[in-house]
Amino acid sequence: MAVYTDINEVELAAFLSNYNIGTLTSYKGIAEGVENTNYLLHTTAGAFILTLYEKRVNPQELPFFLKLMQHLSAEGLECPQPVVAGNGEMIGELAGRPAAIVTFLEGMWLRKPAAEHCEALGVGLAQMHLAGQSFTMERKNGLTVDNWRPLWQQSLAHADKIEPALIDEVEADLAYLEASWPQDLPRGVIHADLFPDNVFFLNGKLSGFIDFYFACTDILAYDVAVCLNAWCFEKDHSYNQTKGAALLRGYNSVRPLSVAETEALPVLSRGAALRFMLTRLYDWLTVPDGTFVVKKDPMEYVRKLRFHRQVENACEYGLPRLVVTSGEQA
Repeated sequence: MAVYTDINEVELAAFLSNYNIGTLTSYKGIAEGVENTNYLLHTTAGAFILTLYEKRVNPQELPFFLKLMQHLSAEGLECPQPVVAGNGEMIGELAGRPAAIVTFLEGMWLRKPAAEHCEALGVGLAQMHLAGQSFTMERKNGLTVDNWRPLWQQSLAHADKIEPALIDEVEADLAYLEASWPQDLPRGVIHADLFPDNVFFLNGKLSGFIDFYFACTDILAYDVAVCLNAWCFEKDHSYNQTKGAALLRGYNSVRPLSVAETEALPVLSRGAALRFMLTRLYDWLTVPDGTFVVKKDPMEYVRKLRFHRQVENACEYGLPRLVVTSGEQA
């Protein structure tokens, strides 16, 4: 459960007095999430989400996230909207933490997404990428290839406690990705964390995206690779090519991947798997047991890494070979 900072009803009521959202009727911590503390608020005006930004978040970057949500909504993408306080600000302070309130997005996330949900995700992701092209603010990705080795160094001494020989595996992955990471692919605003629990569905239709606090300016196709990792593997760690094909079909129906982007999918997917393995590994080794934070098993992404190492071209993710080979049929 991602509730790092506890708050009481007295300090919460005082904080809410700065907003025109009615009177507080109830609040509770939200189990999902890793980085920040989230509460579901019910007031006489409706439901809202309160986020307290924890130590990993740079307060100076908060305007990027909140204004991005405003921009995407104005472009027609469904996502939570920041609530502006009476003083005109979107960011306040509660319990010694920067804090913001956003509107509640109707829907629920799917524990067992099917191929049709993956296709809808692909469509929505491409729409987000197009909508983000006119967003003028930029934020550097703090968890991309240049950051992986420093993050790895913080876990290296104890990594083999997770699995023997893990150090050798990760060192080889890092060396390969540092040498092979693409430099000239289309860039723009990416979500960078679009796992199933950040995508809501309502009545079988995609109803919107949430949790933009890893959003940044980076390679657009990397966002696709994150989604392939997050949506297209089964519980036995096997890759579901049907789901992958649906996701890619949905994305390409709105924003077709270029040949260069398509050819880069294996390295981007391998990099995305390493990124999430490294953050999970760090938390697994450093977050004390007994906290309110559910630590996620890094071995899930070690197994995904092992799959990506064997991938030779993007058709193995579900793309037709015609697309992969730039006009040369299989």
